[in-house]
Amino acid sequence: MPRPAAPPTTAIDPPSDVQRDPRPVVVMRRLLTPIVSFVQTEAKGGLLLLTATVIALIWANSSWGDGYRHLLHTPIRIDIGGRGLQLPLEGWINDGLMAIFFFVVGLEIKREVLAGELASPRQAALPIAGAIGGVVVPALLYALINRGSDTLHGWGIPMATDIAFALGILALLGRRVPLWLMVFLTALAIVDDLLAVLVIAAFYTDAIDWTWLAIAGGLMAVLVGLNLRDSRSPTAYLLVGGLLWYAMLRSGIHATIAGVLLGMSIPASPRKDRRRFVDDVQHALDRFKRGHSPGPHPVNRDQAAALHQIVRAVNDVDSPLHRIENSLHPWVSYAIMPVFALANAGVELPLDRVVDALVAPAGVGVVVGLVLGKPLGIAAASWLAVRLGIADLPTGARWTHLIGAAILGGVGFTMSLFVTGLAFDDPANVAVAKIAILAASTVAAVTGLLFLHRVLPRAGAES
Repeated sequence: MPRPAAPPTTAIDPPSDVQRDPRPVVVMRRLLTPIVSFVQTEAKGGLLLLTATVIALIWANSSWGDGYRHLLHTPIRIDIGGRGLQLPLEGWINDGLMAIFFFVVGLEIKREVLAGELASPRQAALPIAGAIGGVVVPALLYALINRGSDTLHGWGIPMATDIAFALGILALLGRRVPLWLMVFLTALAIVDDLLAVLVIAAFYTDAIDWTWLAIAGGLMAVLVGLNLRDSRSPTAYLLVGGLLWYAMLRSGIHATIAGVLLGMSIPASPRKDRRRFVDDVQHALDRFKRGHSPGPHPVNRDQAAALHQIVRAVNDVDSPLHRIENSLHPWVSYAIMPVFALANAGVELPLDRVVDALVAPAGVGVVVGLVLGKPLGIAAASWLAVRLGIADLPTGARWTHLIGAAILGGVGFTMSLFVTGLAFDDPANVAVAKIAILAASTVAAVTGLLFLHRVLPRAGAES
């Protein structure tokens, strides 16, 4: 998770009745810090994503549009030890930088399954059900609209939710947004990403080179071995992960899958348990206090040793998964995803082309899938899970609020653009899908924002 920052103006601040007792306030802040930090980073990342999208659209439709397209197709070659790999700039972004994005996705999935909202089967049931419904229904609607067409292969385009944009929109509503709604939407999007990864691996792979796939399997076995040996060296994991990425790229399976597999292999358990951590830090603090002398003197040797002991204790209690995710998540949100948007959102938008795209089968399938299929699938599957007793609606939650989150699930921007590049080879189909994604995500964002603005209680009012 990203490092804690100042709490945003959302409903995840401790309620006023808790603030009367300082102890519950401390406990509440500790419990909410990870989700607060995650929401802040994703919301700000969503703003940068939107800015990059606007820049890409202006650039592609300006007199410099040819330069934009030429830049993306510029070949770049990297040679290491006599072996080289050449990809266009767009390929390095989509296959290379996005592998880091999927690496963080893998870390997030593992964390949520082991210690987050997906750790308890009962707690995880609602977002899992919603995510499954939000994947199946849009895909079916797209397939029905495009049956018998050469664009049927794009059925995976409308099935993903862009968590950065979705949480960014929720952040616009400030303190009116209940915590459970943000947690639900975050967990749903993480499960959504996992399902998208499985779909990409299973259905968007053309020809498989079994030799390179076997090499990738061997490298994955090395990562598992490092995990079982409790290796804590990020360098070792990243080195093997880089080789795994190359093997996946050569095998024919999309290279970004290597990022998810690498994320799953990173150790999530601390080397030192929390009780021993507290004892060691207390011992170091006592040692530091004993060496204290009045006045503005620099720390002495004993105090320096105590500080080093505290640093070692912190490193031992903080898992490699948490440290790596903490450091990479801002880079992904603030750099990699905006760069991806800049490279992929630049589509020419003459009026006649937009109209043609939105009435083409692929365009209609994407719009219907995202704007109608996503909210229908998420809300219906969630309702069915609660009705069957598989899941519980969070305390104080209202179905109208969940429906609002389901509408925001139709903002499929990043992953939808990514799947578009895998689904279609024909530039005309790619352009149609991109126009439809931009239109549908805009409609879903505005509709979800207006709907939640109407149904959420006013700030300070009873929910």
